[in-house]
Amino acid sequence: MASHIVGYPRMGPKRELKFALESFWDGKSSAEDLEKVATDLRASIWKQMADTGIKYIPSNTFSYYDQVLDTTAMLGAVPERYSWTGGEIGFSTYFSMARGNATVPAMEMTKWFDTNYHFIVPELGPNTKFSYSSHKAVNEYKEAKALGVDTVPVLIGPVSYLLLSKPAKGVEKSFPLLSLLNSILPVYKEVIAELKAAGATWIQFDEPTLVLDLDSHQLAAFSAAYTELEPALSGLDVLVEIYFADIPSESYKTLASLNSVTAYGFDLIRGAKTIDLVKSAGFPSGKYLFAGVVDGRNIWADDLAASLSTLESLEAIVGKDKLVVSTSCSLMHTAVDLVNETKLDSEIKSWLAFAAQKVVEVNALAKALAGQKDGAYFAANAAAQASRRSSPRVTNEEVQKAAAALKGSDHRRATNVSARLDAQQKKLNLPVLPTTTIGSFPQTVELRRVRREYKANKISEEEYISAIKEEISKVVKIQEELDIDVLVHGEPERNDMVEYFGEQLSGFAFTANGWVQSYGSRCVKPPIIYGDVSRPNPMTVFWSKTAQSMTSRPMKGMLTGPVTILNWSFVRNDQPRFETCYQIALAIKKEVEDLEAAGIQVIQIDEAALREGLPLRKAEHAFYLDWAVHSFRITNCGVQDTTQIHTHMCYSNFNDIIHSIINMDADVITIENSRSDEKLLSVFREGVKYGAGIGPGVYDIHSPRIPSTEEIADRINKMLAVLDTNILWVNPDCGLKTRKYTEVKPALTNMVSAAKLIRTQLASAK
Repeated sequence: MASHIVGYPRMGPKRELKFALESFWDGKSSAEDLEKVATDLRASIWKQMADTGIKYIPSNTFSYYDQVLDTTAMLGAVPERYSWTGGEIGFSTYFSMARGNATVPAMEMTKWFDTNYHFIVPELGPNTKFSYSSHKAVNEYKEAKALGVDTVPVLIGPVSYLLLSKPAKGVEKSFPLLSLLNSILPVYKEVIAELKAAGATWIQFDEPTLVLDLDSHQLAAFSAAYTELEPALSGLDVLVEIYFADIPSESYKTLASLNSVTAYGFDLIRGAKTIDLVKSAGFPSGKYLFAGVVDGRNIWADDLAASLSTLESLEAIVGKDKLVVSTSCSLMHTAVDLVNETKLDSEIKSWLAFAAQKVVEVNALAKALAGQKDGAYFAANAAAQASRRSSPRVTNEEVQKAAAALKGSDHRRATNVSARLDAQQKKLNLPVLPTTTIGSFPQTVELRRVRREYKANKISEEEYISAIKEEISKVVKIQEELDIDVLVHGEPERNDMVEYFGEQLSGFAFTANGWVQSYGSRCVKPPIIYGDVSRPNPMTVFWSKTAQSMTSRPMKGMLTGPVTILNWSFVRNDQPRFETCYQIALAIKKEVEDLEAAGIQVIQIDEAALREGLPLRKAEHAFYLDWAVHSFRITNCGVQDTTQIHTHMCYSNFNDIIHSIINMDADVITIENSRSDEKLLSVFREGVKYGAGIGPGVYDIHSPRIPSTEEIADRINKMLAVLDTNILWVNPDCGLKTRKYTEVKPALTNMVSAAKLIRTQLASAK
């Protein structure tokens, strides 16, 4: 019985790639240095899988930024503004597309389906010229083969690539992107031909858009694409991999009809209903089923007995020699190796499996199906499953009762937002177009050293508090000098906006090295929610009071919202997600009320990941949005009218949930806008009325580029064309922690100058 891994984490067990990328971007190391780190990481990954016994090992899943950008490079689909003149795309052009440079902005970045991973959105149009411009897929296949590992090269499928793209600037929004299919397929044919010549016998096309609600025209594109590729694919076994949800019946029919496709990979964790579809609709004779029974998106050890039962039922349908055990999706969405967690509680650790352990699980299931079951391994797994089900640390009856009591109320504030804004303005006395930032300020090397030494008990609590107070004072002074209206304390005590809160909530566990890539070199360390959640003590009140005491200007209390904490954690899978979210909401509600009692007049409850958690199928949207929005309202339903509640959202497509955003009933929302070509503003042009305060971002913080005053002023004017003057705020797209002060200060200077310029123009126009 064969085994397969869809993909594997790229950063390395100690984030080796992250540090190599940042060193290269800072000019401290060469391209050769970066490539050496990448080569070593790829070799170790392939060797690990081969040594474990995995038969179908992926290649070309490694990336210096993201796999969609890699495909854009492969196709030579470089927007004109990057002045690429042809030939093999190098790091300069590649990273300019991802991050921008001193003269041109980056391409749009958005979430990869419903994950916290991001990708760079391709910009295409009728004049886009495609050419084979990155040989990465072939080079990595050859690299693995030279090490004695025969791999399955992985490509983003041509139809998914187009469906994930957007019309380039200046191209009509209605431009049919699928009309470019016949333009990109010749490049795919060239890649396939080179892979065959290099000795590849299998090829994997990731077509995750097949889980979406597709119309007949879109489904026809899959048929057309793989029919056109059929001669080129002759002699190869072809796997089409689909993940993150059930495959709809019409998509399944389309997929099953593709003659050039040998195998289908299904996510049987988030797409468990696909099993019923396979049983009821039948499975194409002679084809392989790659069964994704090991969860690629969470860190819980697989229930091996349950997975083996599922596999045995599928084996009866597909046939023994046609069933392959696989992960549900790429393991890049989970942490790398549990071996590195030497300080994690031993009981909780026994419940977990990171990427390296999941590879072992996949192989163990494959061997068990082949009649070579490792009895001791399965017994240990069963004992761990039983331990988790019965552990008293998982359940808190008081928390469960409080969450159950939430039913029957929608938890809205008593006064409408217009009246609240009037009351808040009388107290805050803010100017027209008030300026603010999103929360974090640059995380300097010195600041990270202080936090690291405090955690390692190398400095005392008094020394730590003194250092953090000094940093807050610096950030407050900078903002006052810049003349920003509503200040933040810069979050110097926080390494991560979710981890910080999880460390102070019950029901959470933390890893030392459980890093997961979010985008580029940005890694996060998601907390593990293993039990019922509560707040034993205040979490932010001391720091917010300290910061407010340093200034007469309003100081925002900074919290992460319940939906974002949920979506950016590894969540327990033994109860519905909404039940866990309600528990978190009640914990944050206590913190909000304590901040208000401490005199904090503006409280920001970030829900950066609310859109990210939206199910991929429209039929499931309403239920999710109902409990997600309700959870946010729970956090602040008890505050006074004069307390201003902000929220923040970033790097997703918000237009389709704008009415749910309005239903959150926040007083002010700051929201990413500039990097996505001001796509957000289109909903207001189309007539959506928004009465609360709103701050669409005026510049992209994920790029080192510093926007001019004129550029920001132009953005503000575009916003004023569709939004009332008295509700518009001026702010960056997102927090500033990833930037340097040499970038932040001039950018914020220009932002404040632009706001003042427009205020003057508005005043003179009266």
